[in-house]
Amino acid sequence: MTTLHVEHPTHEHTHGPDCGHTQVRHGDHVDYAHDGHLHREHSGHWDECEPSGHTAHDGHGHQHGEGCGHSAVQHGDHLDYLHDGHRHAEHEGHWDDH
Repeated sequence: MTTLHVEHPTHEHTHGPDCGHTQVRHGDHVDYAHDGHLHREHSGHWDECEPSGHTAHDGHGHQHGEGCGHSAVQHGDHLDYLHDGHRHAEHEGHWDDH
């Protein structure tokens, strides 16, 4: 899975541990969930942190939902669930790895 580099040019808010937005560990960096987007710091600016392509999380038997024990963050038009260092999103009968 690769991540697109799309700069978020009008992002004036500075994210950090106490900024009030959900922190999401994502590979070698931390994303911040903000207004349905996931932002990451990159070379002095903020990028939208979005995966490219479609990556199914095979063998994921757990069903996410209200009360499942995993934090949910709004991501565009759906919810991602934070699980074992991944963001899982329901997609056509399976879970995608975001």
